Amino acid sequence: MYKIIGILLGVSLLAGGGYWYWRYHSAPAYSFRTAEVKKGNLVPTIGATGTIEPEEVVDVGAQVAGLITGFGTDTNGKPIDYGSPVDVGTVLARIDDTLYAADASSAQAMLEQAQAGVARAVADLGQMKAKLEQAENDWARAQKLGPSDALSQTDYNAYKAAYATAAANVGVDEAAIAQAKASVTQAQAALKRATQNLGYCTINSPVKGVIIDRRVNIGQTVVSSLNAPSLFLLAKDLTRMQVWASVNEADVGNIRPGQVATFTVDAFPGRRFKATVGKVRLNATMTQNVVTYTVEVTTDNSDGKLLPYLTANLQFELDRRNDVLTVPNAALRFFPVTEMVALEYRDQIAASTPARGSGGGGGAGGGGAIAGGGAPRGGKEAGAAAGAANSGGTGNGAGPDQAAGTGGTKAHAHQNGTLWAKDAAGLLKPISVRVGVTDGLMTEVSGDDLKDGMEIVTSENRAGTSGDGTTNPFAPQFPKRK
Repeated sequence: MYKIIGILLGVSLLAGGGYWYWRYHSAPAYSFRTAEVKKGNLVPTIGATGTIEPEEVVDVGAQVAGLITGFGTDTNGKPIDYGSPVDVGTVLARIDDTLYAADASSAQAMLEQAQAGVARAVADLGQMKAKLEQAENDWARAQKLGPSDALSQTDYNAYKAAYATAAANVGVDEAAIAQAKASVTQAQAALKRATQNLGYCTINSPVKGVIIDRRVNIGQTVVSSLNAPSLFLLAKDLTRMQVWASVNEADVGNIRPGQVATFTVDAFPGRRFKATVGKVRLNATMTQNVVTYTVEVTTDNSDGKLLPYLTANLQFELDRRNDVLTVPNAALRFFPVTEMVALEYRDQIAASTPARGSGGGGGAGGGGAIAGGGAPRGGKEAGAAAGAANSGGTGNGAGPDQAAGTGGTKAHAHQNGTLWAKDAAGLLKPISVRVGVTDGLMTEVSGDDLKDGMEIVTSENRAGTSGDGTTNPFAPQFPKRK
């Protein structure tokens, strides 16, 4: 029985070992992750964040101090509050007008008094003119008689003095009338001022719009000093909105008026709004040594979905490619070792094969693609080609999916690149392509050997790696077949 058990156990071990040996040596030497060449539209963009603002905002304040006694009603007959629609002249609020009404009454009384003074001065002038006429007649008779036995010298002089005095009194009364009229003008100005202040106690809407902020309550006292206190904030037209976007100085050169943009807001996930660049403000701001410019983007809000001050995530379209072949940026970064390449192609790539791990993923120098160097071919030339596919050729060896922080995502005029496809034996063969623009995930490519739906290699599936390509330290490590 023990012999039989031992024989069966030995046979099982031999069978298992033989099966493992057959499976291992019959399997391909390398395993690759692949993706399809897809035909579609490619839109390189610049990203930015901003705030949605009404196109025109009116700040309604108070020009007099006093107690808020009540609010008016909006166009729907409801008390004024947040979101109330109002027309021009709609009563927004009322301030206690007791003191201002008293001032207006006092100014009215002063005006009436001044007007009475004018009437009295006019009457006095008439009286003085009558006396002047009498004195003038007496003086004329005295001049005919002259100093003589009929008219003494004393009487002659008295008539002359009386005429001169009457003439002077007329002048005085004419001046009194002018003074009284000036008092009327002054009283009218005081009345106008008091009436205006009384009118300021009723806060009216200067424009047609919607109240987006109410900053006072009934019973609150407003104090008007050097600056008028703000009571209400009105948006003149909410059917058109603006997005004030902060754009980095490295990207602002790619923004121009009339440029197409799209944005999303967290309030409506999954919906993308269309917009157009209005203008770039020249008053840049610096925060922690980062210079940004404010770009005004206009958008239609006829449906009223967009609310003021929502945060918007914008994408400015730099270019648009329709019906072009695209590949994942990882495919342009991948570069195999010589053993992965089919025999007929090994000689032509042997001289340019970079050392693993020597790729310049973000900067100058080599193009080692396995380590993220962005090389469709080996060496410095390959890194430069893939870098140009991402950031307009600004980085020497930058990968196609590297963040374009120093410029747009547009490529220079087409750069050369290399893709890799599997042959019938499971090894790789190169495909020369022309690299166009990228949107950060996909890159435009063209070439005689490319077809829609073709499978290309994006990375190597190494033994003991997880689905995302990271190494699992607990997985068994088997030697590759020599």
